Amino acid sequence: MSTTSQKHRDFVAEPMGDKPVTALSGIGEVLGKKLEEQGFDKAFVVLGQFLLLRKDQELFAEWLKDTSGANARQAASCSQCLTEWCDAFL
Repeated sequence: MSTTSQKHRDFVAEPMGDKPVTALSGIGEVLGKKLEEQGFDKAFVVLGQFLLLRKDQELFAEWLKDTSGANARQAASCSQCLTEWCDAFL
């Protein structure tokens, strides 16, 4: 099983609050900028899209790739991060 990054563990360890989109695992400065340009400037806005897609990791990963140009690894990392956050806080 793959290990998670420190960024991933930090994100799922506490409430989301007003964290920037770049706080999400798999989302760095470049993808964060592309998401911000699309109106997804905060992690909770991306979470909203994840929830609209009914927490479907595969569908969300495809959306993220289409929206920001994320690669498969980045999209999977972000999707897993949001899934674990939802499991812990919803």
